Amino acid sequence: MAIVIDGKLISQQIQEELALEVKTIKTNGGKTPHLAAILVGNDGASETYVGAKVKACEKIGFKSTLVRLSQDTTEQELLYIIKGLNADADIDGYIVQLPLPKHINEQHIIEAVDPKKDVDGFHPQSVGRMALNLPTYLPATPYGIMQLLERYKIETVGKHCVVIGRSHIVGSPMSILMARNTNPGNCTVTMCHSRTANLKEFTLKADIIIVALGKPEFLTADMVKDGVVVIDVGITRVTSDSTKSGFKLLGDVKYDEVAAKSSFITPVPGGVGPMTIASLLVNTLKASKKEVYK
Repeated sequence: MAIVIDGKLISQQIQEELALEVKTIKTNGGKTPHLAAILVGNDGASETYVGAKVKACEKIGFKSTLVRLSQDTTEQELLYIIKGLNADADIDGYIVQLPLPKHINEQHIIEAVDPKKDVDGFHPQSVGRMALNLPTYLPATPYGIMQLLERYKIETVGKHCVVIGRSHIVGSPMSILMARNTNPGNCTVTMCHSRTANLKEFTLKADIIIVALGKPEFLTADMVKDGVVVIDVGITRVTSDSTKSGFKLLGDVKYDEVAAKSSFITPVPGGVGPMTIASLLVNTLKASKKEVYK
């Protein structure tokens, strides 16, 4: 039976480590790290994520600023706000919460963020530096996965890693990070997606599978070999008669049957999810200490 990778526990450990470091910085008269977030509209999932970020900042001693904008905010108005955050010396890093309303071009917004404050790791400069293995801010979810692999001492060198999904937020950066000459890393990586033929042939050969599709219970036991490491990034809310709330959260992996064949596996919820905010906080501390851009 698999060892369950506890993202909630590791996230708490990282936040405790950050809190100690922030306390030391403040004691020595240093600058308090300051993370800002821009929230446009009232998307429920975005509200939850940003709210958790604000709480995490308070918990570890960061300053936190939330810029709330209405659903009908124009692209030009948002770009003006971003220009102000870029120029604000007190703000070390900030995120523009995605998705944005359909009338706003997300790529225009991402490219307007100062790379020195791009703690989400989405700017083309950040992505390019990641691909070249240069100091940068790694995207929060992939960075969180790398920290889980590291802290659970999961061997990656020389392993075959299959990444299912090619989004710019998870799949594509994961394929780069797992192939880099680092530890964790040094995998032989296969990226699979909606157009991959005979997907099962690839997953059956994989030592590590990272699934980021958004399709509930997509990966089943007949698609994996014994001893595989499974990282489930998916999270989908589905209706359920067995819960008080009337819904439950499912990952991209059919958990019970795949766990029976795995050496390590992340649950949903409580696996990758909690690591996203922890990684964002790590990036913000790096920005505050000028570790990436001197």
